[in-house]
Amino acid sequence: MNKVSENPLKNRTSTNNALMFVVALFVTLYLVSNIMAVKVVSFFGLFYFDAGTITFPFAYMLGDVITEIWGYKTAKRIIWTTVLCNLILILCTQIGVWLPSPDYLQETALAYNSVFSYVPRIVLGSLAGFLLGELSNAWLMTKIKEITKGKRLWVRTIGSSSIAHILDSLAFVLIAFGGVLNTKDLMMMLLFQYISKFSIEIIFGTPMAYAAIKWISKSLQK
Repeated sequence: MNKVSENPLKNRTSTNNALMFVVALFVTLYLVSNIMAVKVVSFFGLFYFDAGTITFPFAYMLGDVITEIWGYKTAKRIIWTTVLCNLILILCTQIGVWLPSPDYLQETALAYNSVFSYVPRIVLGSLAGFLLGELSNAWLMTKIKEITKGKRLWVRTIGSSSIAHILDSLAFVLIAFGGVLNTKDLMMMLLFQYISKFSIEIIFGTPMAYAAIKWISKSLQK
């Protein structure tokens, strides 16, 4: 009996569906992280960081998944698309700030305005940090994969993130808070952001990347 060849259209549909799902999560996590960044968290009055620091490393994890399975060129297009989505979010929510509100809903309007009245330098710092971090992360993932001949995924995820988080944190903190905070507080914020993001990715992000890559790769082979 002749073996029926695999349907290439079926394979294309499977990879498109998987990519669409991962991209949707990637964009959502980045937008959510930027909205959460409005809330500043303080531990013992010593360490300060924005709440988005908690979710942002998981966007990096998905960036690793995209680069590992679909390659650097695809990851780069998705990163730029995510930036566009963030700019649309900023524009639309800012329009909401400008629109008038009835007197009996002023309290709600003030709460909305306080969250979505963006400080330009913070927006610029966030975008610059994201671009520098994600693009360098995707590029380094690809280069390390070539050097290790596709082995030791953890070396790629942790190695690329160790550099990418430095670039991301440097760009964001220096652009957003340079000249506003004193040098000591600026360095403490920078150090704590880097340690927090990198630790979350090592402890949670890398195991999740392993699971996601294994699951997606297996589903694409069916």
